[in-house]
Amino acid sequence: MMMMTRRIFIRRGATALAGAALFGEFAQLMARAAPGAKIRLGSRTNCFGGDYKVAKQCGIEGIEVGVGGAADTLKIAEPAEQQKQKDLSQAAGVVISSLSMDLMNGNPVATEPRAVAWLGQCIAAAKTLGATGILVPFFGKAHLLNGGDWKKDDLESVVKRLKEVAPQAEAAGVTLGVECTLPSAKYIEILDRIGSKFVGAYYDVGNTTGAGYDVPAEIRALKGRISQIHFKDGKNFLGEGKVKFDPIAAALRDIDYRGWIVLETSCPTKNGPADGKKNAGFVRQLMGI
Repeated sequence: MMMMTRRIFIRRGATALAGAALFGEFAQLMARAAPGAKIRLGSRTNCFGGDYKVAKQCGIEGIEVGVGGAADTLKIAEPAEQQKQKDLSQAAGVVISSLSMDLMNGNPVATEPRAVAWLGQCIAAAKTLGATGILVPFFGKAHLLNGGDWKKDDLESVVKRLKEVAPQAEAAGVTLGVECTLPSAKYIEILDRIGSKFVGAYYDVGNTTGAGYDVPAEIRALKGRISQIHFKDGKNFLGEGKVKFDPIAAALRDIDYRGWIVLETSCPTKNGPADGKKNAGFVRQLMGI
């Protein structure tokens, strides 16, 4: 193995310091995204029956809205849809916390010719709607790992494309959240390569628990790099399945997480409003919000 020279050591040290400064700024950005509160509670639309007024009654403050299916112009980019979302959220007294690009699982960022255009459309829509984040998922055919190793061609393409749109996100004040079941070291590697405080990790405690990760340790390792968080616990109410939420809450407090916790919960009793209220109440008590 080649010995590390003093010059290489100094250069790597400088790079690490630059990364720390970059993601310190990212943490500050997340704090500004949630004025007056360290943590705010959001939800995907299916977790309370799709009615924004019901979401408000459940204790939800923000809605994560889907952007629609594959098309040259995404549904969320259409002025009529944007006005509809504004009207629904304002009437209910909630905000649009984030947008979710679920279509990217079947049309991966790495290979879809329209991916950069779609990201640009969603950034513009998020700015119009007042959303502070966009979920960019990498599941199914879009997953970035083959076993424990990177799909190298896909990784290179994703880094290139997210670097390309990062300045648009910065100009709009919107963060892109990479959601994939990655260990923290892999998350840090890809985020360091992209190198923008407007691209972070969208962390899902249910997925990572299912993958067997030490979730509190992973959260601590990702301090300053988490853009938003999904809470879910399989088909169970939060706290009644496999996810250990008390240690997760402690880790979030340790890293001074400031931003949205977004419910991606199921409806165990098939009663969206009642189940949504129970899950929201659990998180509020857990996190002291």
